[in-house]
Amino acid sequence: MKLIECVPNFSEGCDLSIINQITDEIKSVDGVRLLDVDPGADTNRTVVTFVGEPQRVIDAAYLAIKKAQILIDMRKHIGAHARMGSTDVCPLVPVSGVTMEETIIWAKKLAKRVGDELDIPIFLYEKSAKIKNRCNLANIRSGEFEGMSEKIKLSQWKPDYGPSIQHETAGTTAIGARQFLIAYNINLNTMDKKIATDIALDIREKGRFKRDINGKVIRGDDGNIIRIPGKLESCKAVGWYIDEYKQAQISMNLVDYTITPPHIAFEECRKQARNRGIRVTGSEIVGLIPLKSILEIGNFYLNKQKRSQGIPTNEIINIAVKSLGLNEISQFNPKEKIIEYRIKEEYGLLSSKTIYEFANETSIDSPAPGGGSVSALIGSMGAALSAMVANLSIGKKGFEDKYDSMNHLAVESQFLKNNLLLLIDKDTNAFNDLMTAFRLPKNTELQNKNRYIAIQEATKNATMIPFEILKNCIEGLELALIAADEGNPNSISDAGVAGESLMAAARGSLLNVKINLKDIDDESFKKDLINSCNLLIDKGENFLLNIRNTVNHLIN
Repeated sequence: MKLIECVPNFSEGCDLSIINQITDEIKSVDGVRLLDVDPGADTNRTVVTFVGEPQRVIDAAYLAIKKAQILIDMRKHIGAHARMGSTDVCPLVPVSGVTMEETIIWAKKLAKRVGDELDIPIFLYEKSAKIKNRCNLANIRSGEFEGMSEKIKLSQWKPDYGPSIQHETAGTTAIGARQFLIAYNINLNTMDKKIATDIALDIREKGRFKRDINGKVIRGDDGNIIRIPGKLESCKAVGWYIDEYKQAQISMNLVDYTITPPHIAFEECRKQARNRGIRVTGSEIVGLIPLKSILEIGNFYLNKQKRSQGIPTNEIINIAVKSLGLNEISQFNPKEKIIEYRIKEEYGLLSSKTIYEFANETSIDSPAPGGGSVSALIGSMGAALSAMVANLSIGKKGFEDKYDSMNHLAVESQFLKNNLLLLIDKDTNAFNDLMTAFRLPKNTELQNKNRYIAIQEATKNATMIPFEILKNCIEGLELALIAADEGNPNSISDAGVAGESLMAAARGSLLNVKINLKDIDDESFKKDLINSCNLLIDKGENFLLNIRNTVNHLIN
């Protein structure tokens, strides 16, 4: 699923009725999830966080900016935070399934729409900036609302979109794409703020001032103060003391977690703390974290421990939480803290059922779930067994030199298992979509034509889902063969059952492909697909034969 996050900052932090009207616009867009609303009275500013599929996020952002333009008059605005518009800044952040390049395109679409339709001058910033000195928001916002009316008349400050005249009441807005910012605090076993600050100066990207032996700052020939760069790129950090916790913390903003992820920051702080005779006791994520990041953390520590990374997602998350001590001072609830989990469940209605419930659902007089979904379920169990064989091999005596190969087997098997679990619901959903196409009206020639096209497309989709199941099962058979040949011989029967299950699922999915093909009129499509299926089945039969030979040899 393609997800982007939007974090607009509105220049109103006191009047909740205004804030609620703006957030109501966001909530009015289907498929967009409002995650957080954080008003600040002193700053007179509200930071809003919402997430969804790109087009829907763009629509929600536009509506919110439009409402803020109507409700917030910057001529009357007073607040401690720097600002230049009713919607001061509106960043878009890739969360999952979307690249930064795609996010930049979406940011430009939003910027153009706001500039053209609302007559608000728009500057592109961060990753979207067309001009280098506009990457930094502070450069753009310098002068704030009061100085912007003259500033944008200068040729070097011509807005990227919209008019070169500041909007009388709404001011100017910056729109851009940036990486997901992770707010991350590391706990120390000291109450001394100075130690925390000293560590922060050593790790943050901009580092500390260079000083002579007398403590006086050193300047270069140009008169500017020379800095000693910190250890961590894309990291902003300060040290502080939290009275509630009775301990000092290093508080960080990891502005690009793909460059410096939380676990690297954690390990560097552990090193710095040890050098000062203190210890890191844990840490906390403030706000949300992407699933990708928390999985990278878990896999980092699994790898360091020479443990299998081919385990279920929830187990990897658990390792991450324990390794960083994320539960030390506040509860880390994955359903609340991981952004993707705030949007939707990972699996559908069928794959989330118990085995008892799924069997009962299959057994009644309804055509779905049917053979396709059952094939996907059987295949997922086969892949799970291959992962189990790999995990029962890692760390065992005699398998020390096979960590990399068994870990790879476990990871790939888990990946296939998860794919096949998702295909359980996709197969049933494809059948339901086909039934919907059959129910389309057919009273006129045009309706009949449209109904025919819809049925053909839905039938093709209902054919391609079991074909995907088939492909996944054949890939699983290759992994099952590795499990049989190289895995723990004490689990050889499990490798054998993996192979038999995956081949049964492959044959079952082939039957579902064939029964749908007969209703498709595209002969070229049918010919190509059945040829592909036959090649896959032949390949699978060869894998199964080798699995059986290995299993029987060891068992007998």
